Amino acid sequence: MRFSSRVNAGAMNPIAAQAAAAKAAGHPLGQLNDSNPTHHGLAPQFLPEAYTADPRGPLGARQAIADFINASRGRCANSANAPAANAANASLSLPAAPAVDPSNLYVLSSTSEAYAWLAMLLCNPGEAILMPKPGYPLIESICNLTATRAIPYQQFFDGSWALDLASIENALREGNGSVKAIAVINPNNPTGAYTKPGERQRLIELAKHYDAAIIADEVFYDFTLEPFDGNARWAGEQGVLTFSLDGFSKMLAAPHAKVGWIEVSGPAEDVAQAERHLDMISDDFLPMSNLIADRIPAMLQEAATQTERVAARVRGNMAELHRLLDADKQSGDGVVDVLRSEGGWNVLLRFPSSIDENALGLRLAHDFHMNCQPGYYFDMQSNGFLSISLLPKPTQFERNVRIILDAVHRELA
Repeated sequence: MRFSSRVNAGAMNPIAAQAAAAKAAGHPLGQLNDSNPTHHGLAPQFLPEAYTADPRGPLGARQAIADFINASRGRCANSANAPAANAANASLSLPAAPAVDPSNLYVLSSTSEAYAWLAMLLCNPGEAILMPKPGYPLIESICNLTATRAIPYQQFFDGSWALDLASIENALREGNGSVKAIAVINPNNPTGAYTKPGERQRLIELAKHYDAAIIADEVFYDFTLEPFDGNARWAGEQGVLTFSLDGFSKMLAAPHAKVGWIEVSGPAEDVAQAERHLDMISDDFLPMSNLIADRIPAMLQEAATQTERVAARVRGNMAELHRLLDADKQSGDGVVDVLRSEGGWNVLLRFPSSIDENALGLRLAHDFHMNCQPGYYFDMQSNGFLSISLLPKPTQFERNVRIILDAVHRELA
């Protein structure tokens, strides 16, 4: 695997090499130039702990996250969906992910920051990351900020969503070595599609053949809606260099709790080289604050409860959405459908394409004082789509759906 030349990760000078060897042997050298005030009794009394400046984040926080992930994977192995998932993975030679080692975790402020670090790690200016369309425009924006190209690959809908694997292969081939990563969102926002086992196997084959990494954003993974059997996390994938992203923003339903992490996995040599380069990037951006890291264990204690609380809300609203749309159709006026969504917080509604998305959006604003996100926000390939959140309280959610139905009927009148 070739990494970008942005990071100067050449051989250590003799002094740095000797210091590293002494640290590895358990006999770290004293520092004549130690300018960390927490080592010299100068920290304020309300922040007495020493600052370790570990580029991957404080070890205690990473250990707590690793323990949580490992326990979660153990719970998943006993869940109702596990037998089908394990059977599907076994049939495709996808072994179960090994236990997470905290040394393979990087704790940082958000998955958005993770995308930027990985773009700098993998891509020289002008090189590219493949990203899914339809999709949330975050990756493209971050690529622009890091002088990286974002090349879309398509998903298509035929009763459910699937990856256009041919478009991915074409982009890799035509990139002639300039495409350094394939980004997968598992499940995607707003389509709600998980990576299917067959898709995963093909992506691994393509990534290995074209010397590309996988960047897997799995922040919505636990919020299943209408999933198929056999889906699994990319986290821990051993067949190809993989960077799995997750964090507290979705897990805790707390976007103000900005903590994310990168889990690095894959062939041992690729992982070691990736982490060597990534250490330099993360060190330049400075490790996570101890103020935040100290709160991570307590936040993890709330994670399972909060995740289930949100999952119950979105599943309940999804069921209510189907009920309201079915009732509208039974009335003889129903023209709005919901596309199958396997997971996540948002779903796509489909209305007659004779209605312009901007026209519907303006009617929602003028008649109902409501803003919306039409399909073209996510690069849907045709007109007639609207994204709706499943997070509101049930009474507000019902009101939102009825407003959309009313607006559509008015546009058709």
